[in-house]
Amino acid sequence: MTPEQMRDASMLELFHLEAEAQTQVLGAGLLLLERNPTQADQLEACMRAAHSLKGAARIVGVEAGVRVAHVMEDCLVAAQEGRLQLSPAHIDALLLGSDLLLRIATPEGAVGAAEIDDLIARLQGQAGGEPAPAEAVPAPAAPEPQQVAEQPTEQSTEQSTEQPIEQPVAALDGEAEPLRSDNRALEGGERVLRVTATRLNRLLDLSSKTLVEAQRLKPQLLALQRGKRLQMHLGRALEGIQQALSGPAAEVAAQAPLADARRLLGECRQLFEQQAGELDEFAWHAAQRAQQLYDTALACRMRPLADVLLGQTRMVRDLARVLDKQVRLQIEGDKTQVDRDVLERLEAPLVHLLRNAIDHGIEAPAARLAAGKPAEGLISIKARQQAGTLLLEIADDGAGVDLAQLRATIIQRQLASAQTVAQLSEVELLSFLFLPGFSLREQVTELSGRGVGLDVVQHMLRQLRGGIQLQQARGRGARFLLEVPLTLSVVRSLVVEIGGEAYAFPMAHIERMCELEPAAIVQLEGRQHFTYEGRPVGLVAASQLLQRPSGEAPQGAIAVVLLGAGEALHGIAVERFIGERTLVVLPLDPRLGKLQSVAAGALLDDGAPVLILDIEDLQRALDKLLSSGRVERIDRGVQGLGVARKRVLVVDDSLTVRELQRKLLLNRGYQVAVAVDGMDGWNALRTEHFDLLITDIDMPRMDGIELVTLLRRDHRLQSLPVMVVSYKDREEDRRRGLEAGADYYLAKANFHDEALLDAVSLLIGAPL
Repeated sequence: MTPEQMRDASMLELFHLEAEAQTQVLGAGLLLLERNPTQADQLEACMRAAHSLKGAARIVGVEAGVRVAHVMEDCLVAAQEGRLQLSPAHIDALLLGSDLLLRIATPEGAVGAAEIDDLIARLQGQAGGEPAPAEAVPAPAAPEPQQVAEQPTEQSTEQSTEQPIEQPVAALDGEAEPLRSDNRALEGGERVLRVTATRLNRLLDLSSKTLVEAQRLKPQLLALQRGKRLQMHLGRALEGIQQALSGPAAEVAAQAPLADARRLLGECRQLFEQQAGELDEFAWHAAQRAQQLYDTALACRMRPLADVLLGQTRMVRDLARVLDKQVRLQIEGDKTQVDRDVLERLEAPLVHLLRNAIDHGIEAPAARLAAGKPAEGLISIKARQQAGTLLLEIADDGAGVDLAQLRATIIQRQLASAQTVAQLSEVELLSFLFLPGFSLREQVTELSGRGVGLDVVQHMLRQLRGGIQLQQARGRGARFLLEVPLTLSVVRSLVVEIGGEAYAFPMAHIERMCELEPAAIVQLEGRQHFTYEGRPVGLVAASQLLQRPSGEAPQGAIAVVLLGAGEALHGIAVERFIGERTLVVLPLDPRLGKLQSVAAGALLDDGAPVLILDIEDLQRALDKLLSSGRVERIDRGVQGLGVARKRVLVVDDSLTVRELQRKLLLNRGYQVAVAVDGMDGWNALRTEHFDLLITDIDMPRMDGIELVTLLRRDHRLQSLPVMVVSYKDREEDRRRGLEAGADYYLAKANFHDEALLDAVSLLIGAPL
């Protein structure tokens, strides 16, 4: 491509950006002028936008754009000077002209000469009257999602970071204005650049991994602190040796090496203290910077809700005119920041609900006047943030839902008996509107139908980890309440243990968490239930739903997660609650395919993996399990959650010894987990429940004495029984183990099978 061709291409791109920004100004201003045709500031803004587009089109040589913008400018100037009173027909034509200008500026857009001539004929020379009649302006189609990081706004354009354009474009005549073509375009006073979505997603991915990796400094700091404590013990030992050598029989020659050892020990202690302090400070700053990096990267993906609502005011206006209705759209909270992925996937449900409200919610003007309402109907959108969630309310002041007709339709379609329908509450009745294909109309219009497509809306919102509720008042309107996360990159979750592994339930889908006493579980019609808010709720083991081996839980209360709502509420029994966490979502490798009931992965603070559950998938599995009638009992003896077997952790670096001890304990009836060294065992103790620790002494990374010392200093674990088993039957090892806090010492060289099992029984009793 020649330099001239490159310049022409760059100029056309700039014209497209200019047209996007100025047609937004025109669209917003013209809708306001329709309500108040003499509003001076909007007349001026629209005239200037048309004037700028005329000059820009002339600069880049797009004659069609010059003709359309010129006739629009003339019409608006006539309105400014009082020679023309703008009517809805004028607004129709001007909005059509704005659409044509955007199409003209789009490289793939094609506008025929006949369309331009028709617009000019409708607007040219009509300073004293109505423009020529034309067919109603159709509602504009929803724009295709743009795979860029920033969208143009009224006051800004974008600049590609990959093909920077440095030369501003000069005006060719006195009336034309230069394009805003430098890379200093501003949005809210800040520079705006164009970045590909792929690069932005990569940045967010890297920042989330940095956030997790920053947490891995904690074990290193812990190791330094452990070394510091060991040196303190060594110092005490040296003091004891020095006291033993200070008697009259002590050799003078031993004093000098001992003094040197104490001096070197002091220097090491000082070095440890300095390094531990510096690492502690570095770890804190690294965690802070990683969090700031992630927050900043995430903020780059956030866009105001106005981006998806920008064209809805126009759509509502045009559709209402097609249906001979008067409708006004009122928006609150459009500056609420939302992840662009959420925005793109939220647009289709919003458009459907708005079209539904216009077509079948808002009545015709005559009907509204007869009902004592204003002729103009009102649709409102209210948005706000709450605890990382976007709350949207879409309401209309129309006719509402005819509950009598809804009951009749349910009976007619044999979805429930007349006796059952008569007993349903309003909330239960409205839930039928979200069933696939359900409609209150015999014939479905192309625009919408109250109920038609609501199942699709609900499905799309559930894919966003969100939900929807419908409230209504007959004759006063309907209100949809939508709840979706502000971002899909992080999710607030409840982390639980299922089958000995960590899983996460997104908090947005949890009705409640509770702990049940086994006596509260009753059998009703062959299924397990418990009472919640005065009504029975079904209970199913999470391990059976996920097809995981049955895990264990501490004796006593059973941890239960309540999912769903209304009649669809069910309890999911898990082994234990680990706690609430804000998890950075990590997509699973596509080579794994779709994992049953799993949506994504994440890492906990200590780097341990956790699977985020797909709640919609989980509920389907729940329905299938309940319909099969093969629900396992929660309190079904040894394998159940109600009665847990004692659980033992075996820590040894010898595979032979680990397997020997594991099999002995398993055969006796205990649950057994193994760890390959002290560090591995310490991680297991912090994340899982055990009734007994059996540990070797000599192991890499962390030996048994260090492990026991750490355990006794942890307030959650200090009461856990500990058995130390060692090949070396030395009094020194026995003393060290017991001083560290072990409850029992057993020499490997001397013990036989029953000796180990008898010791375990002595410490924690029988397996059950």
